[in-house]
Parts: sequence; structure tokens; C-alpha cells
Amino acid sequence: MSPDIRLVAVDMDGTLLDGDGRIPDTLWPLLPRLAARGVTFVPASGRQLATLQRSFGDAAAGMTFIAENGTHVVDGSRVIALDALDAETVRTAVTTLRELAADGYDLGVVVCGRRSAYIERTDAAFQTEADTYYAALEVVDDLLAVDDEVLKLAVYDFDIAEHSVGPALADLARTHQVVVSGTHWVDIMNRGVDKGVALRRLQEDLGIDRSQTAAFGDFLNDLEMLDAADWSFAMADAHPDVVARARHRAPSNVDHGVITTLEELVFGT
Repeated sequence: MSPDIRLVAVDMDGTLLDGDGRIPDTLWPLLPRLAARGVTFVPASGRQLATLQRSFGDAAAGMTFIAENGTHVVDGSRVIALDALDAETVRTAVTTLRELAADGYDLGVVVCGRRSAYIERTDAAFQTEADTYYAALEVVDDLLAVDDEVLKLAVYDFDIAEHSVGPALADLARTHQVVVSGTHWVDIMNRGVDKGVALRRLQEDLGIDRSQTAAFGDFLNDLEMLDAADWSFAMADAHPDVVARARHRAPSNVDHGVITTLEELVFGT
């Protein structure tokens, strides 16, 4: 007998997206079947809301999203959670990152606002990375002059972030949430904000229990989200810490593991 799954939270990169960074074609017919079964399907990503909505196209209307690593949660047009950094934190973080860049760290900074994301580094290598994750993106002369609600700062490290800029932000991590969200990305947010907090807020809003929740992830910023779901799945090639934390395993994103697992978990096929 299949469990009573009512909520599915799915990371994007390395989890749902295939080896070419695309949503598998087999997801599209699955979405209406999940909805008909009363299951809310939630992309949960470090990507901005505009990027997630662009990725899902016409299907995005009315969908629920956990964006910006949990700082922005929406159900259709309804905002469930919005967690902005104060101006002093933004100033401190941008100044610190500029100092690290001056010391030789090869990094680019994205100030992630509610309306748009903002960058001041303009070389093609960095802009290509930023364009991939931020559909609404503006180049500005000074990140400290941005006039927007800032949800997080995202740092692209051309080295391996887990061993480079991540540890270099230890001082900031004492007061704020600093999470390695990808091989080359680090996100800076308010303390107490992550995908897991966002998923619990969504569970409360929808009246859904963790025993009715499935979550899929592959990297360090997915850990708390997996903790919030009884049916937690690490992708086959997930980070070792994710594998250790999740209760179950799913085939890799290349093998469309989210989709095949949901077919079995929800529909028993």
C-alpha cells in the first residue's frame, strides 16, 4: 500500500534536472496526475522565483515554489514567506566579499532582491553563470546602492566553494546562515532560514504532516529540507552528507530518479 503523500519538495540542480540541466519531459504528464491525487509538487531551489517560473513555463501558474533557498515561498500569487536581510548585513557581506576578491579569491557576487538579482562583475565567465540561475538580472555600478528587498547574497566561486570561499566566510557564519548550495555557490541568508524551515512553513500552511511529505535532494543546502520530511530521498550521486542524512535513496537525476521514485511512491507503479 502506498503512503499518503500530499506534499513533494524537490531540489532542482542535481536532483530534478537531467544531465543537460533540463526538466525531464516525463515530468510534464506527471504533474497533473499528482494534482489529481491531491499532491502538491514544490520545486525547492536556490534559484530565484522568476527563474523557477521561467523553467516551468505555463505549468508555473498556480504552482507552489520554495525559492532563494527558502527565503521566498509562494503558493500561486500568495506569499507564504519572505525573509529579507537588513541593510547593514548586506553592507558587511558585500564589503567582506570585495576584500576576499582583492586577496585573490576568484568570485562573483549576486545580490538577490525580491524584484531582481544584481551583479557588478561583468566578465562573460561570471555573467554566464549568473544568467543560468537568475532570469531577472541587472548589472549595476555598485551593489551597495541596490534599492530592493534583499533576500540573500549568492557567491559564485570559480574554485570549489566548499573548500574555498565557504570557509573564508566563517566570521559571517557566526551570525548568519552561510550554506554551500552547489559545487561553486555559497548563499548568505538570515539565520534560521533554509529550505527545511520553508518546507515546515508550507506544511503548516497547507495542513500537511511530515509523514505525508516527500523530499528529494543532492547537496548540502538540501539537508534541512530532508529533515522536514519522513520520506526523504538522497539522489544516487548525492553529497556524502546528504546520503548519510536521508532515509531513502533515489536513482540519479540522469536516470530521472525523482520521477521514477514518485511513480512508485505515490502511484505504486
